Amino acid sequence: MSRVRSIDHEAAITKAATLIEALPWLEQYAGQIVVIKYGGNAMVNDELKHAFAQDMVFLRRCGVKPVVVHGGGPQITRMLKRLDIRSEFRGGLRVTSKEAMDVVRMVLVGQVGRELVNLINDHGPFAVGISGEDARLFTARPKTMLVDGKPLTLGQVGEVTEVRPESVRDLIDAGRIPVVATVAPGEHEEVFNVNADTAAAALAVALHAERLVMLTDVAGLYADWPTSEEVITQISPAELEEMLPQLESGMRPKMEACLRAVREGVSRATVIDGRVKHSLLLEIFTNDGIGTMVRGDGKDHQ
Repeated sequence: MSRVRSIDHEAAITKAATLIEALPWLEQYAGQIVVIKYGGNAMVNDELKHAFAQDMVFLRRCGVKPVVVHGGGPQITRMLKRLDIRSEFRGGLRVTSKEAMDVVRMVLVGQVGRELVNLINDHGPFAVGISGEDARLFTARPKTMLVDGKPLTLGQVGEVTEVRPESVRDLIDAGRIPVVATVAPGEHEEVFNVNADTAAAALAVALHAERLVMLTDVAGLYADWPTSEEVITQISPAELEEMLPQLESGMRPKMEACLRAVREGVSRATVIDGRVKHSLLLEIFTNDGIGTMVRGDGKDHQ
């Protein structure tokens, strides 16, 4: 029996135009490594979680080589409260006791990472979960910060001192999507909670990635927050460095990570709004992009 339906030609033309617009970017990024820091609302909203998983498989099917680095702040906070373990933040970083570190490790590796791996693998057998401890991907040391001019340690919060990317490269070469949880061993037997923004930047540099993309809960870097919500679409490393001291504690580690990445060889680092479905695809495969790009090579968007 024949089937009859009306055709919306304008909608069809719009879809075709989007595909054509994506073509040069598909060609540019095919075979390239893109490191994505997965965090914010995209990790806790079910619809956004599923959209992110679809984006990862789309990238992989297009020949891009995505590597996901994830945190798990909201999930860690909930579990610490449930277990009645005290936690506080200093300068945007969680102070992590030995007791809290056990929870961090359990949540990042056993909960957040496994959930994302399963979501991606619903669309194809690509994702493999690992942590900074596996094959000693990351090595960390205790992180210190200045408070009232005095150095303060943050418990078992660490900063990356070395990256051994061979295990991640092996997964990429096997056609997999590495999903990396940011816990890392120290020089001795301790384990550290590493900020996912800084870990993603360090891994992007070690992998010689073409792009670093960070999902956040804001539209990008605001030009004059809180006076204005105008988003800076592109910024040079020098301009960003000048802005850093004025940034909010939550945004500063992200922008510091972007600055480090582009200064150490990554072509472009971008902060995008993870509250927008498929924002990653909009950033990589459209002319205008979305969010704030730090230009490592002085070129325009994309």
